[in-house]
Amino acid sequence: MAGTAAVVLTGFVLTNAGATPGLLRATVNGTAATPQGVLPHAFLKLDTYPDSAAGPHGSDGGAHPDWVTYGPTSNLEVPAHSLVTITISQYDSGGTITNPYFAKAVGTVGGTIEVDGKTETEIDPDAVGHTFTIHALPTNQDPLFVSVPLPAVADDAPLVEGSDYAAPHVVTFSFITGGRGEYIWNCEYPCGDGYYAKFGGPMSTQGYMSGSLNVT
Repeated sequence: MAGTAAVVLTGFVLTNAGATPGLLRATVNGTAATPQGVLPHAFLKLDTYPDSAAGPHGSDGGAHPDWVTYGPTSNLEVPAHSLVTITISQYDSGGTITNPYFAKAVGTVGGTIEVDGKTETEIDPDAVGHTFTIHALPTNQDPLFVSVPLPAVADDAPLVEGSDYAAPHVVTFSFITGGRGEYIWNCEYPCGDGYYAKFGGPMSTQGYMSGSLNVT
């Protein structure tokens, strides 16, 4: 676990306060059998965009229309002691990830993710669009670490008719929560600006490529 702590530290240190509109609460729908017994089953849906025009910042993209962003919000809430299933539609392009560790699924049920309907344990580290990486605040005594890679959409992929974007890759994964706690999540693919090897700009601003995850 020491290696894990080292690789996630960069994203944690660089997370700054920013616009964090709204709150997305997971919807509980029944129960599910898990390695920890039968648990409530909660669901969330997110998107990643190559700009801010279709995200939570308004039709004009707000203050930073060219910044990549998650949507519909970066503030997430999930129930404690539950199976949480998240589906992310990934519309952005990408490239080679700095640390290939983040091209692997970590902390998910079975160590797997579903990419466009196919079960995988990792993706091509040279074709990563973003990651969704959850980790605990230093004061949290019930740690949770989940990291899921999102494959890049090809630069030459055709646009969907009537849309500004190509068809997304759809990634679904599940993890099990423990007790109540506050976490942060961020992208570990360097898709930002300037300092710290492109970990600036949207990468280090909540409301774009980082946010909060509250287990309640």
